Amino acid sequence: MGKFLIIGIDGVPFDLILEFSKRGIIPNISSLIEKGKLIKTRAPLPEVSSVSWTSFMTARNPGEHGIFGFEEIDRGTYQYVFPDFNHVEETFWERLGLNSIIINLPQTYPARRTRGVLVSGFVAPDLERAIYPPALLRFLKKIKYRVDADFNLAREDKRKFVKHLIQVLKVREKLAKKLWKEDWDLFFFVVTGTDRLHHFLFDAYQNPEHPQRMDFEGFYREMDRIVGRFINAALKNGIPIAILSDHGFCEIKEEVYVSQYLKKWGYLNFKEEEPQDLTSLEPSTKAFALNPSRIYIHLEGKFSRGSVNPSEYENLLEDLTRRFLDLEIDGKRVIRAVFRKEEIYTGPFLERAPDLVLLSHRGFDLKSGFKKKKLHGRSHFTGMHSQDDAFLITHPPMEFPEHPFIYQIAAGIEEFFT
Repeated sequence: MGKFLIIGIDGVPFDLILEFSKRGIIPNISSLIEKGKLIKTRAPLPEVSSVSWTSFMTARNPGEHGIFGFEEIDRGTYQYVFPDFNHVEETFWERLGLNSIIINLPQTYPARRTRGVLVSGFVAPDLERAIYPPALLRFLKKIKYRVDADFNLAREDKRKFVKHLIQVLKVREKLAKKLWKEDWDLFFFVVTGTDRLHHFLFDAYQNPEHPQRMDFEGFYREMDRIVGRFINAALKNGIPIAILSDHGFCEIKEEVYVSQYLKKWGYLNFKEEEPQDLTSLEPSTKAFALNPSRIYIHLEGKFSRGSVNPSEYENLLEDLTRRFLDLEIDGKRVIRAVFRKEEIYTGPFLERAPDLVLLSHRGFDLKSGFKKKKLHGRSHFTGMHSQDDAFLITHPPMEFPEHPFIYQIAAGIEEFFT
């Protein structure tokens, strides 16, 4: 059985990787593009890391693996439920029995027994439960390992935040260097600092005159140096490589609070003036939203307070679809497409999927926003996820369907081992 190296670079759009490659900012990745193949890829909807990386690690679409977002609600109590790695049945490397080194992969907490090593990515509140085997904890504490960055720094001092992101990545490099020496079939290393950088400083990429432009590019130079170490080691030993992002990114024009539109249109009602969560949802509610763009019909029999009769379901879907497609802010259409669950998902978890999923035009960042006081606005974020402009580099070049989804990429890598 051969070896395979996967490097995940979270939230990097195709155009950015191409531009920085041409400008010499990421020479190691650029060299791999020249030797291999660069293509544009797609994230499943909604375009968030928990859904995308789970789709990749299982080589399945969300209807087959059952993760549709970072949060769900209990249908009886309406309390939030946070699906974690315990909700993911089987990864492709577990299916194949591969000896695997998995570092910082989102949605793998809590770490479970595996053949090899697993250090979970975000969301991982307890480092001890984020590690398998447990004996690795001592080394991680010694190097002051962090699962994620401190976002408060981004609000206080963006220059310090970038330096912090680099430091977090350097510590992760120490772990990867140590584990590279182990025996493995699959080595999977994920960089998440790019996603954090983009959320808070994507305007620095868009604007060459931005005061943090050099800091933004500096992070990419350091990231390229670190991943280049493993790229070059793989090339030297004839190990195939895949480098990919889980979704793209673009600049935010406006945040759009989906729940506030549902309230305005009369579909969503709360018992309280200022609800803290969805436990105060009124039975009269016809539809509610979960982050970032999921619409659920409040069906009787499906939710404990559900009031929508199944006979109303089709008309309600049509009404909501029309309203969202007609939605404009400052004369610009907000929603590019509205998908019914059957259009984008297949598999045994289809019944649990959102009834509608919204895909916005670039720049309109969809959020549930049920605590907001207005329909739309801005916050400290400058960058948002995008669905159809992720990237994949393979060496040697691998063949995939045109503009593949991330789970199709994983299926191709799985075939390498079979």
